[in-house]
Amino acid sequence: GLPWVRKHELLSYEEIQEIVKVMAPMGLRKIRLTGGEPLVRKDLPHLVDLLGSVEGIQDLAISTNGVLLDTLAQPLKEAGATRVNISLDSFRKDRVDALARRPGTFERVLRGLAAAEEAGLTPIKINVVLIRGKNDDEIADFAEATRTHPWHVRFIEIMPTTSNLDLSARDFVSCHEALERLGALGELQPVEGPEGNGPASYFQFPGAPGTVGVITPMSHNFCDACNRMRLTADGHLRPCLFGDLQTNLRDSLRNGEDLVPLIREG
Repeated sequence: GLPWVRKHELLSYEEIQEIVKVMAPMGLRKIRLTGGEPLVRKDLPHLVDLLGSVEGIQDLAISTNGVLLDTLAQPLKEAGATRVNISLDSFRKDRVDALARRPGTFERVLRGLAAAEEAGLTPIKINVVLIRGKNDDEIADFAEATRTHPWHVRFIEIMPTTSNLDLSARDFVSCHEALERLGALGELQPVEGPEGNGPASYFQFPGAPGTVGVITPMSHNFCDACNRMRLTADGHLRPCLFGDLQTNLRDSLRNGEDLVPLIREG
């Protein structure tokens, strides 16, 4: 049901690198490849290699559903990727497979997690969007996993979009509620958390190798502290995923124009 984008409308890997080369002297230090699902892009390690070669870039992370990570973790690490975030909204096989509409998805994600650990794509962060009646009964299971694995589980409040207004209004679970429920498992101590300048607040069970994080876009808005810019696949620079403001860098780049004024205005 999504509109098909023609290949010439997308930025080439070399064009993405050129934009990063312009932004690095302006203060860009960290890059995250996300989507959609970035691992479906052909020869993604080549893009990672191009971006990692840009002077000034210090961190190159990837957000993924983990399905293809079992075969790509090592090539991505060798190309220069530093760490991964994995979206996983359930630890139950039936739920994950049903959500993906593909049998065997859960096992592939677990293999991807293991491959990421083996490759050294760490710290590994697991993102869990909380939905009442869908996965909030697994809050304790996710938290318990941080006692035995060096995973950083982050519970995320669902945000309303045009496609989920009813869901977000009806089935919203606050991170405050999630932390209250976890009080039955033992003391969670506030900690600094893993590498990565993000909006999460982190907690840890004493002696646990992992952490429990909360991201609260609805109950405790953090927009005023956001310093991220998003470059879309078709070359638009956006300061916010949920806003309408965007600047077309693709056409200006292909016309040989100076991108700096456009980036500053964006």
